[in-house]
Amino acid sequence: MKTNVNKVLRPFEISFSGLKLGSHTFDFQIDDKFFEAFGEVEFSNANLTGVMVLMKKTTLLELHFKLNGTVTVGCDLTNEPFDLPIEQTFDLVVQFGEAFNDDNDELLILPLGAHQIAVHKYFYEMAVLALPLKRIHPDVASGKMGQEYLELLQAYAPPTDPEELQEEESEQDEIDPRWADLRKLLE
Repeated sequence: MKTNVNKVLRPFEISFSGLKLGSHTFDFQIDDKFFEAFGEVEFSNANLTGVMVLMKKTTLLELHFKLNGTVTVGCDLTNEPFDLPIEQTFDLVVQFGEAFNDDNDELLILPLGAHQIAVHKYFYEMAVLALPLKRIHPDVASGKMGQEYLELLQAYAPPTDPEELQEEESEQDEIDPRWADLRKLLE
């Protein structure tokens, strides 16, 4: 399994030491095998294209990431799978210093002797962070699908009308006579 992970992630290791100053573009196809290397994710059928533009300067590197494509997720209301479009960008500045430091989200410090950078982590984080907190199937949002689910949700939703709240409270106040007798024993 370890060799498969290395084989999948190896294309994301970019050697910048032999590159000339200027702009260099790297293209990546990102699918389910890529995400399996990181463990479980909340989606499947990943069909993503990643592009990284590396701008090599004399003292630093500027990395511009772009991620486009779709992943299949389940609707939070109906659990129906649907293709969710993903479009994400991210910029990173790479400087060289005494020791490795990735504490800052927008700045990476590599040791002075480094000659390559692994960018798989950035594409993974972009994909995961692009997922919305609430995933609603487009047909549910437009009202074309899932009406029965929405009706069930509304039927079991807590009442919001003040009159309904009073009716519910009065129903709770009515105590079964058997429970009333048991309460007398406790007193």
